[in-house]
Amino acid sequence: MKQLLRMIPVILFCCQAIVPPAAAQQKTYCNPMDLDYGYTPIPDFTQWGKHRATADPVIVNYKGDYYLFSTNQWGYWWSSDLFHWKFMPRKFLRPWNKGYDELCAPAVGIIGDTMIVFGSTYTRNFTIWMSTDPKTNEWKPLVDSFGIGGWDPAFFTDDDGRLYMYNGSSNAYPLYGIELNRKTLQPIGTRTELTLLHPWRFGWQRFGEYYDNTFLDPFIEGSWMTKHDGKYYLQYGAPGTEFSGYADGVVVGDGPLGPFDKPQSDPFSFHPGGFARGAGHGSTFADNAGHYWHISTIVIGVKNSFERRLGMWPAGFDKDGVLYMDAAFGDYPHYLADGRFTGWMLLNYKTPVLVSSTLSPGHPPNDAVDEDIKTYWSAATGAQGEWIQTDLGAVSTVNAIQINYADQDATFLGKQTDIYAQYRVAGSNDEKHWQVLIDKSHNTTDVPHDYVELAEPAHVRYIRLENIHMPSGKFAISGLRVFGRGAGSPPDSVRQFIVLRTEKDKRNAWIKWSPAENAYGYNLYFGTAPDKLYNCVQVNDANDYWFKVMDKEKTYYFAIEAFNQNGVSARTAVTDIK
Repeated sequence: MKQLLRMIPVILFCCQAIVPPAAAQQKTYCNPMDLDYGYTPIPDFTQWGKHRATADPVIVNYKGDYYLFSTNQWGYWWSSDLFHWKFMPRKFLRPWNKGYDELCAPAVGIIGDTMIVFGSTYTRNFTIWMSTDPKTNEWKPLVDSFGIGGWDPAFFTDDDGRLYMYNGSSNAYPLYGIELNRKTLQPIGTRTELTLLHPWRFGWQRFGEYYDNTFLDPFIEGSWMTKHDGKYYLQYGAPGTEFSGYADGVVVGDGPLGPFDKPQSDPFSFHPGGFARGAGHGSTFADNAGHYWHISTIVIGVKNSFERRLGMWPAGFDKDGVLYMDAAFGDYPHYLADGRFTGWMLLNYKTPVLVSSTLSPGHPPNDAVDEDIKTYWSAATGAQGEWIQTDLGAVSTVNAIQINYADQDATFLGKQTDIYAQYRVAGSNDEKHWQVLIDKSHNTTDVPHDYVELAEPAHVRYIRLENIHMPSGKFAISGLRVFGRGAGSPPDSVRQFIVLRTEKDKRNAWIKWSPAENAYGYNLYFGTAPDKLYNCVQVNDANDYWFKVMDKEKTYYFAIEAFNQNGVSARTAVTDIK
């Protein structure tokens, strides 16, 4: 019987008379970003299994194209549309850079018509590279050995052409800034201390998954500078890259070296809930239409604490100069043109699942639909014909599908440029007649988080993913995510929304609400002004939340909405706690 079940999808696809729809021109994207991430280069980090990893991303807009650099990738990517990314292999380290595998937390800057790149180092022997044509991978050394080191560095060129570097990664020392000679790139003067964390005041800066600070003091790292309307926004990551609450904060000053005496109370880049958690150590950039985006690090941390991915989020400045990131439905599909949420809901959260086989123990089928990137289903093999099927519960409108592979028994180390995954996705209303929705049986690219927007919406109840080829290891899925709209009604608005702030420690509160009928999740919005509820925490399958991120000196404002596969309720009225 097992062998028969394994044959079913192959027979169904081969008998399919309906031509699969042509690929849509992608107008939307979905986090995590689908990049051909390298596998970790450090053998000591693979004792729990080989896996993909990167972090600390920088995107710069250069001559109308977008260039993405991140940790340990043996190269960089470029894109003209922020969706299709072409990898450019390049080893930036020189023979005398002993003890390093590749660029870690790189700095990327633009000086006139030249792009410059520099990697993290505590020594003085790293090269600064330059290019006026990075699209064709043409680079040459600008400075053989940079005069000062710097971990987690960032470059910033002001409107007057003066060049600055920021750096720092520590739970004991602050972030630093210094001006560089634009021609020689030698330092002008000495470093200036810019900012430190204040976890006694800001709850989100406490170390730990639950902000308990019992293990280490928090880390400040990942500098980035953005100038807007004459103000300087120094951004930084905290409290630690291993945690769901990994976030980016911002302090504001009147000059590129401060003083930065106007901290924003909340992390502006924050995504502790949902499928792709974490939004720290990133960079902010404007696209060609003038829309701001923030790219940052997403936490997985299963096979190693530094198993990470990248996410891209819409961002901007409001009329009062507040820098914000829109994290609502942050790992659901959004439009590439302006970052708006599509309104396509997740259709298969914890719905019934059938599979061809299961690797035992520890990786059951329902882990592929539990909205937790840390858990995954694995088939017993990586062979062609392994499959997973999810039941949407009713005929629904399907607009897009995301397939998130997990690295079960992967064999690679380092950057792989010639690997690929192949698969088919079919839909059905009766489990007898199937229509191919996505056919990547001839795909030749690496797609670890493949997101496909259908050319035409499909109206189906069942979705089946069949493996054809794995680049390495078992056929394992951390998230088979189906997006669109169900045929039912959205949930009603939340009632009895209560926020109880702790008098003993005003950084903390307990939030509770009456469950909304037919809701599987809630968006909890908060901020320090009633019209600035820019931060959002997604809560699934619960009706309370321990909220420990507040500025103890500020009044906070909250609202909440419920959602299900059919849509989103109205938000509650804004409530405040002093």
